[in-house]
Amino acid sequence: MTPSLTAPAAGLTPDRPNRPDLRETAEMLEAEFLSEMLGHAGLGKARDSFGGGIGEEQFASFLQREQAGAMARKGGIGLAEAIFNALQRASDA
Repeated sequence: MTPSLTAPAAGLTPDRPNRPDLRETAEMLEAEFLSEMLGHAGLGKARDSFGGGIGEEQFASFLQREQAGAMARKGGIGLAEAIFNALQRASDA
């Protein structure tokens, strides 16, 4: 059984409401992290067999960011949840 994407986040209680601004910030941070990791993994590097030239190199970062953003929105590697929880604890203090 797969977890529901609409299920409430862990640690939320009636006195601790969902903070969409913090969640969005956490997802953006995870997306940036994933984008960097994808870049270091070689995503978007021009391949000799295809040879897209300078245009391919210039737009590869856009593809990389979009793929990282999509990964983060779908749950990513769980980093956004950890960041969200830390931000929420800090804002509660």
